[in-house]
Amino acid sequence: MAMICRSFSLFLLISLFVSYGSAEIRFTEIRSDARPIIPFDQFGFTHSGRLVLNVSQIDLSNKNPDLDLAKVGFFLSTLDAWMHVLQQLADGEVTCALESDLVKLVTDFKASKGKSSFDVVFQVNNADQYTLVFANCLSDVKVSMSVRSAMYNLEGKDSHKDYLSAGKTILPRVYFLLSLVYFSLAGIWIYVLYKKRLTVFRIHFFMLGVVVLKAFNLIFEAEDKSYIKRTGSAHGWDVLFYIFSFLKGIMLFTLIVLIGTGWSFLKPFLQDKEKKVLMIVIPLQVVANIAQVVIDETSPFGEDRITWKQVFLLVDVICCCAVLFPIVWSIKNLREAARTDGKAAVNLMKLTLFRQYYIVVICYIYFTRVVVYALETITSYKYFWTSVLAGELATLAFYVFTGYRFKPEAHNPYFAIDDEEEEAAAEQLKLEDEFEL
Repeated sequence: MAMICRSFSLFLLISLFVSYGSAEIRFTEIRSDARPIIPFDQFGFTHSGRLVLNVSQIDLSNKNPDLDLAKVGFFLSTLDAWMHVLQQLADGEVTCALESDLVKLVTDFKASKGKSSFDVVFQVNNADQYTLVFANCLSDVKVSMSVRSAMYNLEGKDSHKDYLSAGKTILPRVYFLLSLVYFSLAGIWIYVLYKKRLTVFRIHFFMLGVVVLKAFNLIFEAEDKSYIKRTGSAHGWDVLFYIFSFLKGIMLFTLIVLIGTGWSFLKPFLQDKEKKVLMIVIPLQVVANIAQVVIDETSPFGEDRITWKQVFLLVDVICCCAVLFPIVWSIKNLREAARTDGKAAVNLMKLTLFRQYYIVVICYIYFTRVVVYALETITSYKYFWTSVLAGELATLAFYVFTGYRFKPEAHNPYFAIDDEEEEAAAEQLKLEDEFEL
């Protein structure tokens, strides 16, 4: 617990120095940049989409008044259109992306008539997922500017602004309903602990804490997304979401490790190697959560985003692999004990339970890390929420399975074994040994 507190303090301290973004309203500083293409942000528009662009502090490294400023500007493009534009550039059909009829030209610097700032409101009538891109087709010209971009859709009869991308606008309701489910589960779990209070272990209270943290994490995420939907900015709700996300992540991985070791309900202490796993997992979860904050709060095309994404994936994979070791150790120890202590049925039931948990943990990790990512990749931007819901339902199923299989029992099933079950278990272990040989 002390390690968790120190890790939380470190995460909170670092989080204070992270420059939080503004969701679908973004501020970007460009300084002496010679890149011909600079992608800014991505957004799913409906048929009533709007882009508000405010560009200020414009400065070009070349002050020549004869520069063709029509070759410097902003445009919107879908992914498919951009692939064709690249082909046009390769074939020499166009010399600048701004000249292509496949992109939606928002504005160019020629329209600003040499001013150091300008404002543009661009209407998007074709529903699709677009990327806001800045193009500089002037060689050896570096650009400096400050860009504020706001993208939203007009919804309802009153045409109110919805700053969440199409496909994400339903997420506040999804998160809120799921938070109610977890609060209900917490209430049910409290009732179970009260009814079976004579057989409750410390691990059961730890499980309650994980469920409560998950519920608060979801309700703060719902409020975070809801505020962004209405205003385009989180206004601090994202900080609460990240804090509870951090606590939930550490507690969940710690719980998996503790259950895998059999702590509390099988033994009152942790072995040194099991403590080392926790010493590895908890700090790595701090790094993973910091990486997640940076990923969420930067533009999809930010320079550091790819690096932090790689860090997050690497750390997450290490954590997922690390939590499996205690379960494997418990399975190995129970198999050895089943052959030596004469309680084959008791240990076989424990062994079966840990085998099931091992398989479920692997399935949970695989689904939430691989399948959900695949869903995000293959589904249309309009159905982005389905991949989020799939991941959350898989997490809910994992929580329910864990609670059901490791709930406090009035009669400990590990020791309520008769002679026939003992003989059957011994025979099964013998057959398993013969099969392995």
